[in-house]
Amino acid sequence: MGPRLVQRCPRYRRFAGGLGCSPAAAPAAVVSASAAGLLPHCVFWMRFPGSSWRNPLLLRLCSVEVSNSATEATPHHVSPASKKVVTKLASLFSLDAFGGGFLTDALVAYWFFRRFGVAEESLGMIFFAVHLLNAASHLGAAWLARRIGLVNTMVFTHLPSSLFLIAAAFAPSLKVAVVLFLCREALVEMDVPTRQSYVAAVVLPNERTFASGIANLARNIFWAVGSSVAGFLMQNVAFSAPLVIGGGAKISYDLLLYRAFRNLAPPEEQST
Repeated sequence: MGPRLVQRCPRYRRFAGGLGCSPAAAPAAVVSASAAGLLPHCVFWMRFPGSSWRNPLLLRLCSVEVSNSATEATPHHVSPASKKVVTKLASLFSLDAFGGGFLTDALVAYWFFRRFGVAEESLGMIFFAVHLLNAASHLGAAWLARRIGLVNTMVFTHLPSSLFLIAAAFAPSLKVAVVLFLCREALVEMDVPTRQSYVAAVVLPNERTFASGIANLARNIFWAVGSSVAGFLMQNVAFSAPLVIGGGAKISYDLLLYRAFRNLAPPEEQST
């Protein structure tokens, strides 16, 4: 399963997320419409349930053949070798997700607001650019993976993005911080389609649901753990601690991943 196919869903999601960030300046632009300044924000938040009703309708457009092919697959016990690979990958993805929990959009937006006094409308445009860069990076992921391999693409794009993040924590000005942060966002999600493709490629076809489920479960659990710790560190250790610790955790993940899996190429790379 190549990254070209896997990249499409997260790319579209990031592109839509960027479009969703662009109206974030609206409450500040019309804040004078209410004496307390609350009305524009209430209207802004009400757009979320108003847009969610479309999701079930869009899901009905999905191909029936896709769901049938997944449910009608021949039952297959997961081999010990695949269990070992999936366990090791899930452990590494947990470390990556733990670092990612320190770097939620809300926390980074709060960091920009408190550190540099960035206004709401400016934050909206920053994250509009962020998610567009995320989406654009998915386009380059497949191209790069075909040339240097999935693992190399995951590591050699993800590691520099974490260095940009740590540097942003010590930026002397807003302009420098924004440039470093955008450089980070242009690279950080190039490992998403390649990671998903790699997980699917190193196990048997009938083991892919198991492998993806375990990997995503581990990521979600440790992402939540990281998010719960980030606020405490920001208040009690150092205000920029989440950026430094989150970036450090992701660098550790990249190094450990490269050490463990640099010699385990997926089948499509072994034949080249």
